[in-house]
Amino acid sequence: MVVNADKTEVDSTSASDMRITSVGKLIRKFKIDELSQLWNVLIGDMSFVGPRPNVEREVALDTDEGDILDGAEDPDLRYNQIISPWKSRLGLSYVQHHNLLLDIKLILLTLIAIISRQQALDGVVKILVKMDADSQLIATAKRNTELQPFSPPGADAVVASRSI
Repeated sequence: MVVNADKTEVDSTSASDMRITSVGKLIRKFKIDELSQLWNVLIGDMSFVGPRPNVEREVALDTDEGDILDGAEDPDLRYNQIISPWKSRLGLSYVQHHNLLLDIKLILLTLIAIISRQQALDGVVKILVKMDADSQLIATAKRNTELQPFSPPGADAVVASRSI
């Protein structure tokens, strides 16, 4: 990212974010930026599989992301309306059903996603169906329709503002 990108108070990054350098776009395209997390796994701060923590501001709101956020007037608000609610629900499903076999399946689907995003999504859907996950979560994972704003888990309303 460009110098001082962190000073913009924008945590969510769209595919066409002006803060990403040309080299950064290449690094993101081939997921090289994810390799730095391997160190955190090796020293025991992270696991290979499981929900990722949200940025502190996102947690306070209870609530391929670059493409979803692309063109959004306010990427952080769009993140909290569309990505975070479903991501949180996926994380909750994972926590409720986690086991070594599920971790292996998710690692394999991550590798498949490099070659075929659709095959990886189909694999996630199969896992969710087997878990007897919520039908809305399964439909969202299929990605056959445009993602719609949804309330965060435990809330009754869609996030309307990114201010805390």
